[in-house]
Amino acid sequence: MYPKKELAQIVISACSQFNIDTVVISPGSRNAPLTVGFSNHPTIEAISVVDERCAAFFALGIAQQKQKPVAIVCTSGSALLNYYPAIAEAFYSNIPLVVISADRPKHLIDIGDGQTIRQENVFENHILFSANLIDDAEFKNENIKLLSKVFQISETQKGPVHINVPFDEPLYETVNELDTFKFLKLKADAVITSETKQAVRYNNLSQIWNSSTKKMILVGVNYPDADVQVLMNEFANDASVLILTETTSNLHLDKGINSIDQLIFSLDENQFQELQPEVLITFGGMIVSKKIKQFLRKYPPKQHWNVDEFKKMDTFFCLSEFIKTKPVVFFTEFGKLIENTASNYQQKWLQLRDEKRVKHQQYLSKAPHSDFKVFEQIIESIPAKSHLQISNSSIIRYAQLFSLDITNNVFCNRGTSGIDGSTSTAIGAAFATKNQTVFITGDISFFYDSNALWNANIPKDFRIILINNSGGGIFKIIPGPKTTNATKYFETPHTLTAEHLCKMYGFDYLKAVTTEKVNEQLEGFYDLSEKPKILEIFTPSEENDLILKAYFKYIQ
Repeated sequence: MYPKKELAQIVISACSQFNIDTVVISPGSRNAPLTVGFSNHPTIEAISVVDERCAAFFALGIAQQKQKPVAIVCTSGSALLNYYPAIAEAFYSNIPLVVISADRPKHLIDIGDGQTIRQENVFENHILFSANLIDDAEFKNENIKLLSKVFQISETQKGPVHINVPFDEPLYETVNELDTFKFLKLKADAVITSETKQAVRYNNLSQIWNSSTKKMILVGVNYPDADVQVLMNEFANDASVLILTETTSNLHLDKGINSIDQLIFSLDENQFQELQPEVLITFGGMIVSKKIKQFLRKYPPKQHWNVDEFKKMDTFFCLSEFIKTKPVVFFTEFGKLIENTASNYQQKWLQLRDEKRVKHQQYLSKAPHSDFKVFEQIIESIPAKSHLQISNSSIIRYAQLFSLDITNNVFCNRGTSGIDGSTSTAIGAAFATKNQTVFITGDISFFYDSNALWNANIPKDFRIILINNSGGGIFKIIPGPKTTNATKYFETPHTLTAEHLCKMYGFDYLKAVTTEKVNEQLEGFYDLSEKPKILEIFTPSEENDLILKAYFKYIQ
């Protein structure tokens, strides 16, 4: 059974021919032709998720893991606008997402018809391409050309695209066959929408590199890549190279700094000047550490080279070279031209790193029950080869202070750094991977996205660890909020728990309020079970920030 409407058939046929194998559908009437077609297509898995915001982040999590486009489909009106947070995240995180919105024909827009808004180009600031189709046989070839372009842009440019599909009534007429349509394979120059690729000046860059004794490589969000890992290990053999990796980099180096804030949080001015690099290479997505951003803006390198296949990032306001290529390509070619340089730059900071690690362990061995202590317990408990999803705000910042199992992969929505879809993304990722997925989240982020649990596709081995400190704990940590008389508006204190949500959505529920109880509940928490599980750990709201600040003072 397929939709009778030719335009719906063209869209469905395009999805199939451009290898879209997963479509997340939210219910509605205007998108009925698409829903009927996708749900009956033999090579497309159609998934139903009611809440559009959750549906979009769920699809984002699938696309994050599969590294290929996933489609989302919704009805007309405000339903489409609920996709926007996930679209912005996909845009800044280079995740391919195909947004398909049903719409009313133009003659029904702005005349008082129900469930109708101006949908064309609604995401223009955060979309790679918008294809506004026309429900008219005369525009068939133009529609096919637009769809050919939009799908190839999504695949090659790795980001969100929008297809707006207007349908007039009737909407539910069906036929028994799906027609096939021939889509165009466009030339590369018709697909590329960002900066034109340029030749990399390898010889010039290598001369600068070889003449420098203080070189730094800083890696942000990075999808796990064994080839990049090998290359970074090779670059780390140069005594003049210091490599700093964030938790989300999925890189693990013996000769590198993996807990950036642990190292630099308490440096004095003289030490910052000593750390200041002559050459800085950055690659990967957004940087979590505010301290490293502050440091490199105040003590900028003479040369900053940003390596990325798509977008340049002048994060530190000193960019001298944008190298528009894949990091693995750049470092492979660059590595053929460079030489190791005598220097004590790396050794000095690795020695300080080791001293900080000792103090880190000493402090934790005596630390009372708190967010910080709980994080140590969680990190030590996570099984090997797990996929770790981490929510934003204070949770990802705590993660930055710990060394993780090198077999675990780490993901976090750092494109926009919002709390609004972390749970939905984690569930989508869990659905798409065979590895057990563990999601660590704070209370505000979790309750904000609680509709994420309204999903029939959650794997039984999915685990959520909810650190509940009764409000936005980060506003106790950062300077500023406490100096006002409006702290309740920042911290939003509450007494919510996840217990009743677990009953409603079919999760096993566990809780802990002490260090001993946390250890007890983590025993067997990851074992096979008939239901997904949530462990809710309550921590002392008024003590967490004091314990963390005392930690930074202790490791000075």
